[in-house]
Amino acid sequence: MKLQDQLNRTIHLKETPKRIISLVPSQTELLCDLGLKSTLVGVTKFCVHPHDIKKDVAVVGGTKQIDLEKIKSLSPDIILCNKEENTKEIVVACELICNVHISDVYTIEDSSELIKQYGDIFDRNKEAEEIIKKIDIEVEDFKVFVRDKPILKTAYFIWKKPYMVVGSNTFINYLLKLNKFENVYEVSERYPKVNLDKNHISKTVEVVLLSSEPFPFKEKHKNVFQENYPYAKIILADGEMFSWYGSRLLKAFGYFKQLRLNLHNNQL
Repeated sequence: MKLQDQLNRTIHLKETPKRIISLVPSQTELLCDLGLKSTLVGVTKFCVHPHDIKKDVAVVGGTKQIDLEKIKSLSPDIILCNKEENTKEIVVACELICNVHISDVYTIEDSSELIKQYGDIFDRNKEAEEIIKKIDIEVEDFKVFVRDKPILKTAYFIWKKPYMVVGSNTFINYLLKLNKFENVYEVSERYPKVNLDKNHISKTVEVVLLSSEPFPFKEKHKNVFQENYPYAKIILADGEMFSWYGSRLLKAFGYFKQLRLNLHNNQL
């Protein structure tokens, strides 16, 4: 069987992989929702869904640093990576062990393509099609919900020391647009650093979203942002809903609806 991943790399499989290592949390969740939990032999320390996954499956490191010898010892048939989450060095090292599939997701369409590819690779086509169909329904329903909502100038923070925000060419930015959150830092690519004290656009920002990941912003961090974005509502945001693709999208749009309703009712 010959397949391509999302970087158009060709993968040759003699048979359906039975021993899978996932180096991406959202992809681990997707695999389990496709009914493949029993075939997972390795995950990262950041794989938290389903909640018991690290009890049942070996942990092989993080997304940026891996235990290569442990991965080898698990004799995987395939290792699943992501262009953004994992380094090129990790991919090269893993390719010496077995087949490597790399995802590259910036849109809902990219996410659906990944789900379909997993359906093809792991013989879960029916399950993949069902998840894609349900996500499509959620997306269309949300578009109707948000259609008449105002566009809000928004900053989405992902890191502290240094402060970093979401820019363009990211999946998070794509979801912000779907939510009608106008990203004030979209002029910069990827994840630019910002200086709060010298932020010339701070007075125009209406909403500041402080993500729960990768830096876990908490209630105690709100004050400094309120000082620097005096006219904005400062909100703790569920980073998984804004950054995880795959089956997490089945839950994301319900969260986005509630976020908008809470904003409208000043409940944040």
